[in-house]
Amino acid sequence: MRFMFLVLAGAILWGTTGTAQALAPNESSPFVVGALRLLIGGGSLFILVSLQKQFSFRHLPKKPILISAIAMALYQPFFFSGVAMTGVAVGTVIAICGAPIIARLFEVIKFRSIPERLWVIATALAILGCILLFSASEKVAFDPRGMILALLAGVAFAVYTLTSKQLVASYRSDTIVAVVFSTAALFLLPVLVVSDLAWVFEPTGLVTMLHLGLLATALAYLLFAAGLKSVSASAAVTLALAEPLTAAMLGFIWLGEPLNFVSGFGIVLLLGAILILTLKPSNQASTA
Repeated sequence: MRFMFLVLAGAILWGTTGTAQALAPNESSPFVVGALRLLIGGGSLFILVSLQKQFSFRHLPKKPILISAIAMALYQPFFFSGVAMTGVAVGTVIAICGAPIIARLFEVIKFRSIPERLWVIATALAILGCILLFSASEKVAFDPRGMILALLAGVAFAVYTLTSKQLVASYRSDTIVAVVFSTAALFLLPVLVVSDLAWVFEPTGLVTMLHLGLLATALAYLLFAAGLKSVSASAAVTLALAEPLTAAMLGFIWLGEPLNFVSGFGIVLLLGAILILTLKPSNQASTA
């Protein structure tokens, strides 16, 4: 159960990104924020693990790290573009809610394992809850291109999770996260080179990016990776749906965003899904 809560804690920290970005200067853009959070988060962890005697880049498997880094780098533009084209409701449901199913399909193909009943129930509740949570969104556009990009974002997150689970099984989770995110940040450097970063050095911009980079990225993915040691990729991605749950609650409490009955029922379903996974017998944790 401890590993489940590590994954859950990481997802809760991810849920603060929307509120943090809402409080950032108007000049900020999702693409730049996505690139900067990877650079700050990955860079800070890379410096930290480099100071440790256990760190050695030479012995790390290059191929899975590269796959994981590419997946994380692609997730940023895929997700933000999908949301921009289809709206928060459709984009989030397809990307974030589709990721658990995609991850489980990968596991079924690779390990020929049958999805467990509790995982199916929890995932179904979580996806329905996510749909209801965003059903009150004002901007909904069923743009086929945006839906495809959102789906690709879900694929990218599922690939990152599956690859990272394999890596943390044999290597230190902080080292893996540091190297993967530092590499992903390098892929997104062109975004920063051609963008105006003056807003970053404003007080609100600096505080926002430090929070997103150090807490919502470095610490969040460190907790998520540590939890992956004993939690299946599909169960971890389902638990990651605590991200939109946290975002909705913070939006309601901190930003004064409306929360109707339907959205409230969606929150109840998401909480139920999380409870099913976190309170399940520990001997089933890694096979969910």
